[in-house]
Formats: sequence, structure tokens, C-alpha cells
Amino acid sequence: MSVNIDMENFSFKNNLRRRTLYTLKSAVNALRQIANSELEELGEQLPRYRPDSIAALRKLTRFSEPELKRLYRGFKAECPTGVVREETFKLIYSQFFPQGANTGPYAHYVFNTLDQDRSGLLSFEEFVTGLSVLSRGSMEEKLRWTFSLYDINGDGYITKEEMTEIVSAIYELMGKIVEPIIDDDAIRERVERIFQKMDMNRDGVLTLDEFLDCCLRDEDITRSMGVFDSNF
Repeated sequence: MSVNIDMENFSFKNNLRRRTLYTLKSAVNALRQIANSELEELGEQLPRYRPDSIAALRKLTRFSEPELKRLYRGFKAECPTGVVREETFKLIYSQFFPQGANTGPYAHYVFNTLDQDRSGLLSFEEFVTGLSVLSRGSMEEKLRWTFSLYDINGDGYITKEEMTEIVSAIYELMGKIVEPIIDDDAIRERVERIFQKMDMNRDGVLTLDEFLDCCLRDEDITRSMGVFDSNF
């Protein structure tokens, strides 16, 4: 492989990493915004929902009892019914990007990753569990969450089609600002290069083990994942 190709792959890898980490960090910010929001209720009738006890939530998360109580008060202020709709999540998420950015597709994938039972409604347990992983989890836990984001259908594999969808959504958020001429063919070509690096057995899909192995050996990725660490 030539030096030119190596440098191009390195540049793309860094650009994609920055975009991915920025958008994932924005997911954390969106969750915090829900927890602290004082927006008016949108008025749609939703089923009432009561979360598990504080003691049960402490076992599920890395938050203390005072932190959980504060998070729940904020969550209830935004979501009086005890659940949040995808459209509400998208509305809050969009506030973290420049006006005109198409946040919908990526916010949809983030919401689906948090919405573990795929009910279309995000419960407080799902909300606080995801927030705990992204802000307090180990490096491997954060990478597992990222893998589940790319694994759109939840079958345990990342296909080229799934990665193309996520990368396209990332460029809808940020890429057009930096690289306005990028097109679908360029995205597919770059996804192919990622697979050449990560798909060790060349079977056309990425397993969790392949994803973790590649990411954990990359010092830039492990260092960058520290942007999620936070105190509440």
C-alpha cells in the first residue's frame, strides 16, 4: 500500500473519529439537557410510567442516590408522563448543532440505541442507564455502546450498509460544513476502507470482538473516549 493511500486513510480515520466522538458527545449533552430542561410539555397523551426504585437504579448505574434524584426531577420536568418520545428527543438534540444541520437521522439512531426495548418511548431507566455508560462507563463499555449504535438492527454484526447509514448521518450533521463536496460514492468508498482495517477475517461484517480489538489498540480512540467522562 502506498504512502499516499496510508495518509489518506489516516486523515479520513481521524476526521471520522472526530465527527463520531463529537456527535456521541452531543448525545450525552442532549441527555443532560433532558435532565435539566424546563421546556413546556408538548401536550401529547402518553401512558403514565413509574421507574424502578432508587435502590434498583443504583445497582443499574454508577450514579449516587442524590444524583439519581436530581436526574429524575429534571426528567419529569421535561417528561411528566415518565417517558420521552423520539420527536421530543430529536427536538432537544437539534439544539446542539448549527441551524440548518440535519440532525434527525443521527438522533434517530442514538434514540434507538437508548430505547433498548424499541418501544418508541424512552423510559427513565433506559435514559439513565445509557447516560451512566456514556459518562461513567469503562472504556470497553463505551465502545460496546458505540458498537450497538452502528449495529442498527441489533443482530450482533455491523454491515457495510449499516456503517454507511451512520457515517452518512454523521456527515449530515457535520461533514457538509467541512467537506461540502462529499457524495454517497465517497462515503461508501471510505466505509470500505474502514472495513479493510477492522474486518480481520474478511467476511464482510464486523463483530463486536473485531470492533473492540481494533479500537482498544488505537491510542487516539481510547484517549478521545475520555471526552464522555463527567461529574453531575
